[in-house]
Amino acid sequence: MRTMTKALLSGSALLSVGLFMTGLPSAAMAQEATFALPAGELGATSYNPVTSSNLNSATSLIYDRLIEQDADQSFHPHLATSWQESPDGMTWEFKLHPGVKFHDGEPFNAETIAAWIPTFAGTENAFMVEAIDKVVVVDPLTVKFVMKRPEPNMLYNLASSFMGVPSPKSYKALGKDYGVTTAVGTGPFKLESFSIGLETVLVRNDDYAWDSDLSVNQGAAKIAKITFREIPDQSTAFLELKTGGVDVLLGVPTDFLSIIKGEKAATIITMPGTGINYMPINTSVAPFTDIKVRQATALAINQKAILDSVYAGVGQEAHNFLISSLPESQVKPGLDVSFDLAKANALLDEAGWKRADDGVRAKDGQALKVKLFTQNDTEFKRLTQVVQAQLKDIGMDAEITVLDSSTIRDEYKKNNHQLAVRGYDWNNADILDWFFSGARLGYPNISMWKDAKSDELDKIAMTTSKTSAERIANFKTYHEYLLSQFLFVPIYQPATNVAFNPKTVSVPEKVRGPRFRSQTIMDMEVLQ
Repeated sequence: MRTMTKALLSGSALLSVGLFMTGLPSAAMAQEATFALPAGELGATSYNPVTSSNLNSATSLIYDRLIEQDADQSFHPHLATSWQESPDGMTWEFKLHPGVKFHDGEPFNAETIAAWIPTFAGTENAFMVEAIDKVVVVDPLTVKFVMKRPEPNMLYNLASSFMGVPSPKSYKALGKDYGVTTAVGTGPFKLESFSIGLETVLVRNDDYAWDSDLSVNQGAAKIAKITFREIPDQSTAFLELKTGGVDVLLGVPTDFLSIIKGEKAATIITMPGTGINYMPINTSVAPFTDIKVRQATALAINQKAILDSVYAGVGQEAHNFLISSLPESQVKPGLDVSFDLAKANALLDEAGWKRADDGVRAKDGQALKVKLFTQNDTEFKRLTQVVQAQLKDIGMDAEITVLDSSTIRDEYKKNNHQLAVRGYDWNNADILDWFFSGARLGYPNISMWKDAKSDELDKIAMTTSKTSAERIANFKTYHEYLLSQFLFVPIYQPATNVAFNPKTVSVPEKVRGPRFRSQTIMDMEVLQ
């Protein structure tokens, strides 16, 4: 599969070079634009927002959401024109946008919401709506959520990509094939084709006239067709931008910035990051069943050295699991994970791991050799090599295995890993539930963490918080307990870098939303 992908990409690169040489940039042809997806979004296997655990940027163009979130974390109307929460938090009422239609011609109305919410039951994304007891259709354009309990995270959930609203008719008709062969929303673009691991092609929804106020353009998109390509190697993606095969790179590794900034064919946009690069530790397999070994592993990673050497000082060091803008990241002193080589070595000594002549530690005749997984994109391969070298300093021999983004998830589910270098993109504390809930072992709970106290703290944070302040306090307590167990190594908090070719596309000066998504793309134009 990987060989075939490389061959196809090489062919695309050659075609792009040919277009560049003849002076015909791809974006200028028939109002079309090509985007390269960022590393963290590669490998999506479906555009079903209800059941998928990995969605990409194209999703925000296929589906609209009831609510949209801006870069300042404020919430804005979209398919819901207004909303009201009762004082006790036990009901939410939403007024819906009139005249909205799905791509299959079906009307969007209150009955749509009543059919949609129950589809989450039994899925990994059920937590988004599990506080809702029932959906009441008040009138065709008014819907009410009657709650089991207050949900202070309701607006954030409704603004999530996983809460894009699909057509009930198409969703029911296609069953398990929904999202693979067809995906039907109310969004500004329709799914034309989807080749898993290669590309997604979207075409404009000419009837679109109900965008949120985060876009200046309130009508149909100015771009007629968008191709989202999956290019694991960032060097190849950069070459494609330079030669005209790609118009926008949605994820630019920081170490590419100095090169790209010198190119006339590229303009850089840098936004605050919404995720963390980290190393999960598989707590279910030796030697990481021993908390001293886990702690030593965590203390072996030098975040500052990585920030300086791999990322040229752009972004921030990460010392816990949450992005620094979240109040839940402000944990008690001493719980943040920071580099301490002397203590790491002392912990391994205490745990009975002694250095051999070759520098690799051993215990009971077993060498401290571990498997270290990573994804097959340039940034993560480079980061993993630095992590490997730092682990060597404590006498741990980490053998790197490079896997594509789909295969690596299968390996996690089979429990074939010990350590991994990866990242997530999410700006809410409930990411702790996603990656450490005992109900999600394998993937997304890559740490294979199953612990009664942890699950109880998770439940308290997720289900008993009545106000925003209470939710923050509960998640902070949960976060602090996870940190005390050394289930992962926080490494780096990236900035989000986007590059585009100013000769082929125009991008609005202000990027709306926490990520470069539909709100901004709706105001882009292809330059002739």
